[in-house]
Amino acid sequence: MMKHIVVDLEMNPVNRTYREVRRKLNEEVIEIGAVRLGEDFKQEDTFQTYVCPEYGPLRKQITALTGITMAKVEGKPCYAEAFRSFLDWVGNDQDVKIYSWSLSDIKQIRSECRFKLPDFDTSWLDVRWVDLQHEFDNRLGLHHNLALEHALGAIDHKFEGTQHTALDDAINTSAILTLMQDEEKFRRTMEPVMEILHPKDTLTDSIGDLYPELMKLKELGDA
Repeated sequence: MMKHIVVDLEMNPVNRTYREVRRKLNEEVIEIGAVRLGEDFKQEDTFQTYVCPEYGPLRKQITALTGITMAKVEGKPCYAEAFRSFLDWVGNDQDVKIYSWSLSDIKQIRSECRFKLPDFDTSWLDVRWVDLQHEFDNRLGLHHNLALEHALGAIDHKFEGTQHTALDDAINTSAILTLMQDEEKFRRTMEPVMEILHPKDTLTDSIGDLYPELMKLKELGDA
C-alpha cells in the first residue's frame, strides 16, 4: 500500500568560523517534522525531532523566526542520528512518496547526508521526492513559486499551529496534498482563484476587488 510522507525542515546557517565546512555545507537541519498519510490520504502518524547543530550556535534571527532556542536543541541527536530515526519511521516500503513545499528540503538533505552520512544513497530519495509547490503551481497555471501561506489562503485553509514549525508546516502542507487528490473538490474550491488567474467574463474586475492579493499573483504570473 502506498504511503505519503509530507516533510518540512528548519535550518540554521553554518557559522562563518567553519570555513572549510561552509565550502560543502551552508546550513544544518535543526528540526525535522513530517506527517504520514495512508493510501486514502488520511493522516496516520507524525514525526518530529529537534537536531543539535554541529557547526555553530543558532543565529538570533533563526530563533526569532522558528521559536527554536539553543535550549531546545542542546542534548538532542545530531543530524546523522536524527535522520536515521526519520528513515526508520518512514520504513523500508518501496511504495513511498515524500513531498515537500519546494525542493529546498531535499537539496538540504542531499548536501547534509553527503557531508555527514556519506554511506547513505541519496538516490533513494530522488526517486520518491515530489515538489508539491511545483505541482500546485502547475495545476493553477502559475509561472512563479507560490509561498505555502498563500497557497493555503487560496484553498481557504486557515494555518493550524505555528508557521515555521516543522511539524505544523508539514501538517498544513498535507492539507493541500489531500485536496489535490479530489479533482472535483479542488475545482470547486479553486474556482474563485481560477476566475482571477484565467478570466472568462466581465466579472473579473469585481472579483479582483474582493481578492486584491490574488490579482497581484496574476500580475506576477503574467510577467
